[in-house]
Amino acid sequence: MTSPATTTDETEDQADTRVPVTVLTGFLGSGKTTLLNRILTEQHGLRIAVIENEFGEVGIDDALVLDAEEEIFEMNNGCICCTVRGDLIRILGALMRRREKFDQIIIETTGLADPAPVAQTFFMDDEISSQLRLDAIVTLVDAAHILEHLTEVKPEGVENEAVEQIAFADKIVLNKTDLATPQQIAEVTSHIRAINALVEIIPAQQAKVPLAKVLDVHAFDLDHVLANDPAFLTETEHQHDTTVTSVGIDLPGELDEERLNAWLGQLLRTQGADIFRSKGILAIAGDERQYVFQGVHMLLEGENGRAWRAGEERRNRLVFIGRNLDRAALNEGFANCLAGVRA
Repeated sequence: MTSPATTTDETEDQADTRVPVTVLTGFLGSGKTTLLNRILTEQHGLRIAVIENEFGEVGIDDALVLDAEEEIFEMNNGCICCTVRGDLIRILGALMRRREKFDQIIIETTGLADPAPVAQTFFMDDEISSQLRLDAIVTLVDAAHILEHLTEVKPEGVENEAVEQIAFADKIVLNKTDLATPQQIAEVTSHIRAINALVEIIPAQQAKVPLAKVLDVHAFDLDHVLANDPAFLTETEHQHDTTVTSVGIDLPGELDEERLNAWLGQLLRTQGADIFRSKGILAIAGDERQYVFQGVHMLLEGENGRAWRAGEERRNRLVFIGRNLDRAALNEGFANCLAGVRA
């Protein structure tokens, strides 16, 4: 009995024993960490190594990722697509030496990363390309806020990272559809199609997507990328928008909740248009649990996190990313929220 015909692609997939790598990208506040937490907590039986990259002076995302058995590697000394790319190669090399301990790798990039140089990494190093397979670039898009970033006019020579992230996507998770109107969703979809006509768009709320649609999907096609961008494998310089900066605050002590709410509320009402992303892990006076907040422009949500551990110093870590940030005013305003500080 003859076996059914097998296509070349199927044969290659069956013979490919390399570890699949998923790159999670998307502009600031699109929901990357929320999707990562969903992946880490679902019962899929996979052992996953996570590589995280943050843009900012104070690391927050490590604390936002739920406790899990997975190994998590942090890179918070720059953007993964430029200054810390060497770190990425070193971490991937270390993972390959213990590949029996995991089945898949997920790289969560900073919201200001261009995914192209990250993807190049898997084809420009022979050791990496022989053991790791770039499976898909999954881009999360905030349906309620992305338009102002996609349509922003940048200075000559400066990349629009939001556009680049969509252009290189193999899958797009159109997230936060519950916060957008049908007209906004239609307009965002039209913009996405103008940038990346054939990409699959997966609507989602709170990053709830079937994992079979984003993991081990064999979606990245180098031949297709080269057909559209013959210079893809050529190292090129790229320039970020230097007007977008980060202010990190790390202070010990406990916060007066009423003063904190008043300060955050006033800050986001008056400067929310320029604050692309805010997030923090805070110690509220009288509360035995950490308080975790995340914001995108003027939208802010918070919830109780894990309990403070016995003997653990209560520190407040928060970061603001945006334009026209006043470092001194942010530091002073937050310090005035500490319990015991005279308002």
